[in-house]
Amino acid sequence: MSLTVYLSGEIHTDWREQIEQGAKDACLDITFTRPVTDHAASDAAGDLLGEEDKQFWRDHKSAKVNAIRIKTLLEQADVVVVRFGDKYKQWNAAFDAGYCAAMGTPYITLHDEDIVHPLKEVDAAAMAWATTPEQVVGILKHVMRD
Repeated sequence: MSLTVYLSGEIHTDWREQIEQGAKDACLDITFTRPVTDHAASDAAGDLLGEEDKQFWRDHKSAKVNAIRIKTLLEQADVVVVRFGDKYKQWNAAFDAGYCAAMGTPYITLHDEDIVHPLKEVDAAAMAWATTPEQVVGILKHVMRD
């Protein structure tokens, strides 16, 4: 069995690398995909379409350009891992989770216990909630078990 796993959400820690390394160490046949994780590059994705004098329109264009990649990769994913960090509100991660729920794509949420309450609806539609990248790898190992 092979899987394509999209790693959505928080971009300020190395959780993606931990999951990728854990899957590699476990010899799992997984192709990992992700959004653009360079914050400045993501924010500037629409700049090639021309300058804007209002931040709203700059963000609007960049969100749409970024969505080309995100939507494509979410639709190609067998499983999605959605990471919510503690430092920033990741509305984009919540949107990705909702998109997965609407498409019927299984997703795993990854976040600390102290934000269970604000994520209760997101977690309710998830197939699993993990608190560590190691738990995510364990779930993926179980899913791929013969």
